Amino acid sequence: MPTFLWRASYTAEGSKGLMKDGGSKRRDFIQQMVTKAGGKLHAFYFAIGDADVYGITEFPDMATAVAFSLSVNASGAVNLRSTMLLTAEEMDAATKKTVAYRPPGT
Repeated sequence: MPTFLWRASYTAEGSKGLMKDGGSKRRDFIQQMVTKAGGKLHAFYFAIGDADVYGITEFPDMATAVAFSLSVNASGAVNLRSTMLLTAEEMDAATKKTVAYRPPGT
């Protein structure tokens, strides 16, 4: 299953909702949402800095991951950015593939 690191930043409306419901309730809702989509939530942390929330999730396929991202971002309460993560074995497989590349100007 593809694994993703995501960073979320709340809008003003999203922050108001978080203040009303609290962090545990929000984490539990996200856990349920990911599970219902066939995924797994491996980590969920609130943060202070560039983003308000960091998470690590697995989804059964890319289409489900994209649907999750679209749903969250369409709410207008959160700006979600996802990064696909690779295992060491996936990186090993990639290093064994050959791609014909020519740098610009050569």
